[in-house]
Amino acid sequence: MIRSLWAKRGENTSSSNGSSAGLLHRDRHHHDGMQSQKHLVKLILLLAALAAAVLYLAKPPPIERALMLAYSPSQIRESRLKPANAELKLPVRAAFVILVRNSELHELRATVRQLEDQFNSRHRYPYVFLNNEPFTDEFKQAMEWATSGDCHFGLIPYEHWSMPPWVDRVRAKWAMAMMGSQVPYGDSESYRKMCRQVQYESGFFFQHPLLDDFDYYWRVEPGVEFSCLIPYDPFKFMADNNKVYGFTISLREFPVTVRTLWKTTNAFRAAYPEYAVPNNTLQWLTTPNGGYNMCHFWSNFEIASLSFFRSPQYMAYFDFLDRAGGFFLERWGDAPVHSLAVAMFLNKSQVHYFDIGYYHNPFQNCPTDPQFNAENCFCNPNRSMIFNDDSCTNAWLDL
Repeated sequence: MIRSLWAKRGENTSSSNGSSAGLLHRDRHHHDGMQSQKHLVKLILLLAALAAAVLYLAKPPPIERALMLAYSPSQIRESRLKPANAELKLPVRAAFVILVRNSELHELRATVRQLEDQFNSRHRYPYVFLNNEPFTDEFKQAMEWATSGDCHFGLIPYEHWSMPPWVDRVRAKWAMAMMGSQVPYGDSESYRKMCRQVQYESGFFFQHPLLDDFDYYWRVEPGVEFSCLIPYDPFKFMADNNKVYGFTISLREFPVTVRTLWKTTNAFRAAYPEYAVPNNTLQWLTTPNGGYNMCHFWSNFEIASLSFFRSPQYMAYFDFLDRAGGFFLERWGDAPVHSLAVAMFLNKSQVHYFDIGYYHNPFQNCPTDPQFNAENCFCNPNRSMIFNDDSCTNAWLDL
C-alpha cells in the first residue's frame, strides 16, 4: 500500500513536472516569437530608412534645380573683353582655366597678380573662370582689374557637378564617413565637395562652352604661387613642339583613395584594346609585379592640349571610370586619372616637364640653375619637390 501511494505520488509528480515543462516551453516559444517579431520590425524600419535615403539622394534638392532654371544669362555665362585686346593676335588659341568659388577671391587675386607679373602681362592670354554658383559682381570686377587678358565667367551645369544617378548614394555616404581623417579632405563635407570637383576636373571641364574656342589650357588654382620669371611662352612651346601634356610636379598618391583604380583601368584596357599605344609610358607608374606604384602628375598645375581630353580614347576612359563610381566611393582624384590616361595614350616625346617656379602647399618646384634662380626667382631650390623621396619626376626623366 505504501508502494502504491509512492507510485501514485510519482505519477502526480511526473504529471506536474510535465505540465510545468510544457508551460515553460510554451513561454519560451512565445518569447522567441516576440523577439523575432521585434527583429523583423527593426529590419523593416532600417530598410525603409535606407530606401528613403536613396530616394532623397537620388535627385538634387528641388531648390538647387529651381535655381539653375532661374539664373540670368549673365550669371550662366559672361565675357568681359578689354578694348586694348581687340586687335591682339595670340600665337596659340589658349587660356588659363580656373575652377574657383566666390569666397576664394583674395587667394586667387594674389595668385593672378603673380602670374601676370611673371608671365602674362607680356602676352595677355585670356582667363576662363568656372564656378558651380554664379560669380558675384565683386568677383568679376576684381578679376577684370587684376588681369591683362580678357575674362570669361561661366556657371558649371548642375548635371556636371552632381553625383551620377548610377552611384549608390548610401555606399557613397558610408565612404565619406569612413574616410574620416585618413587623407586630406577626408571629412564628409570637404570630401563631398572634393569628389564633385575631381569628377568635374576629370571629365567635364573641357566640355564647357567657354572653352570651345581654345586648343590649349593652363590650369591655375587659388592660392598657388609662381615664384620665378617665365621668360618664354609655354603655350607656344607646346604647340611648336607637338607637346600634348605638361607638368611641373609629380608625386605618389594616397593608396586608400585609389584602391580599385588600377584594377578598373586594366579592365578598361582589356575592353578597349584598340586604344593601346605601343610606345606608351605605363612603365613609369607600374611596379615590377605589374601593380600601380601611385606615381602621378600633380594636376593642379598642368598645361595641356584640350583635344587630348576631348579625344574618343580619353572620353571612353573617363566614362568607364565614372560608371564604376570610384570618384565618390573611393575619392579617385583627377591627378591619377589624368596621369594614367597620359601614360596609356601618349608617348614620352608628347609630354614635357616644365621647370617653372611653382608652389602649391605643401610642395614646390624651384629651378636649380644657380644663375637663373638668383636673377629670376624667390624660391629655395633645395626645397624643390624633385629632391623629395616621394617625387616621381626623376624616374620620368630617366625613361
